[in-house]
Amino acid sequence: MRIAVFTGSHDGPAAHAEAAAAFATALAEAGVGIVYGGGHVGMMGVVADAALAAGGEVIGVMPQHLVDDEVAHPGLPRLDVVSTMHERKARMAELSDAFIALPGAAGTLEELFEAWTWGMLGLHAKPTLLLDVDGFWQPLLAQLRRMVDDGYLDGRRLDALGVVHDAAGLLAFVEGYEHPPRKWSAPPSST
Repeated sequence: MRIAVFTGSHDGPAAHAEAAAAFATALAEAGVGIVYGGGHVGMMGVVADAALAAGGEVIGVMPQHLVDDEVAHPGLPRLDVVSTMHERKARMAELSDAFIALPGAAGTLEELFEAWTWGMLGLHAKPTLLLDVDGFWQPLLAQLRRMVDDGYLDGRRLDALGVVHDAAGLLAFVEGYEHPPRKWSAPPSST
């Protein structure tokens, strides 16, 4: 099994880095591979370093322009270099069995929402989760609940978004995951 990890290219609070390292270490110890953005900076670097130190499989996926900027992690056994950010996300999705967002910024949100939306549209049936460190994702979850309350988001979609606090929670969620029906599907034929 491989998990796509979306997280920040900045450090964030020490508690977040500690949780990210513990999460990545636990995944590696459970034999779960990590697919991530390929960077050595910020929380991305913390995740990669911890998983590698624990003997885990780590695959980076990075567009050439970021490799050129020397952002790529030099210690990765595998770095898939692609042309664009779009190709990066598609490659990460292809290599992964589930997606999880750790604390991060706009890029993390963009990756999370694209993966989650692809699932809604039936482009994949893979679990999408949040690693909620220190309540980081609670304001976002409140906004998503508002979207359900106002009729913009089907409650089944929100229920299918996993919220976990550690690797054990992720593994349990993935094991019991049932993907909701596609958002858009043709109505049954009357013939």
